[in-house]
Amino acid sequence: MIWYPYEQMKTMKSPYKIVNAEGVYLYTQERKLIDSVSSWWSVIHGYKHPELDHAIEAQLKQFAHVMLGGLTHEPVQQLSDKLQSWLPGDLDYCFFSDSGSVAVEVALKMALQYYMNREEMQRTMVLALEHAYHGDTFKTMEVGDDEDYHFVLKAYGDNPNVLHIPTKISALEQAFEQYHAKLNCFIVEPLLQGAGGMLMYDVSFLKRARELCDQYGVFLIFDEVATGFGRTGNRFVADLVLPDILVIGKALTGGYIGHAATIANRKVFEGFYDENPDHALMHGPTFMGNALACSVALKSIELFEKQDYMSKIRKIEEITRRELEDFSDPRIKEVRIMGGCVCIEVHDPDTIKGYQQFAFERGVFSRPFLNYLYAMVPYVIEEDELVKVLATMKDWFAKK
Repeated sequence: MIWYPYEQMKTMKSPYKIVNAEGVYLYTQERKLIDSVSSWWSVIHGYKHPELDHAIEAQLKQFAHVMLGGLTHEPVQQLSDKLQSWLPGDLDYCFFSDSGSVAVEVALKMALQYYMNREEMQRTMVLALEHAYHGDTFKTMEVGDDEDYHFVLKAYGDNPNVLHIPTKISALEQAFEQYHAKLNCFIVEPLLQGAGGMLMYDVSFLKRARELCDQYGVFLIFDEVATGFGRTGNRFVADLVLPDILVIGKALTGGYIGHAATIANRKVFEGFYDENPDHALMHGPTFMGNALACSVALKSIELFEKQDYMSKIRKIEEITRRELEDFSDPRIKEVRIMGGCVCIEVHDPDTIKGYQQFAFERGVFSRPFLNYLYAMVPYVIEEDELVKVLATMKDWFAKK
């Protein structure tokens, strides 16, 4: 029996069975559906992309996977080199893993161990945001702040080593003033908080965070698993404000295979580069640097660059703003748009109950949650397809 994610198995409705997928479309036996959420925000090039398919097939003829413990291979070396040259600043040191959650765990471990290696044993605290979501493994749940996902941690009580603050500069400054000597890092989903409700905030908050982290010797971590590769309308938010550690995943492989990277700057790396074996980063996911994943990631980045995906994302935002201009309803609290993301937040979650089936019947796959009806479409979507997704969202409110 399949145990499905985020579902009460006893009461869940049957999932839609997909028999094929191509471009922006998912196919059931009966229907053709525009995937408006890009398989949890990862399938930026659409499904069954011929160049991505070929990258996988070509690598498969050589080998699918070898461990990085004592071994290496060309695809992982090429991907590391590409990320080093492609990412801003001195984000040059790539640690690969098999999922975004694990990559965030690695980032948090790096920040903590850096100071342990320096015998600054008091720096055990992590500063994070309210409504944060960084994954479902245990440390990522601790730095998250969403009881709908992480209520199980109530069994342990309050964590004295994690502090959550709102995205207000005054709260940020107060936290650093009070706790700076104990902090090892400040972790954020920059500009766009995904699972916490597609919440959006201004870059000025991040710029001030960078200043305070520099002032007090605290590492700034950007979790761009969801926001990276253009989703906020920026290639990476790290292009605007440079973090010490950057975490990427999801769209890294175009949604083909689970893979992620934790990318550190020189200062972080040199905190581990030592004759002392106890200062090594003792972490090693089995499938880190998977050859198939690295090969398809390289091709995904190539497509992103060659086909000017940033212009595609600007067009998506332009169309979305045009279609939702002046759209309102008393049941709607706020409409938020940023880059390749749109969210309609309602006052009462009952307002959007039944929307998924409504959209399905109109040829759109959607996955609303709590009070949030949203879309994060593949970047290859055509204008008429995007308009159909947005019209379906508007039609839901018109019919009720």
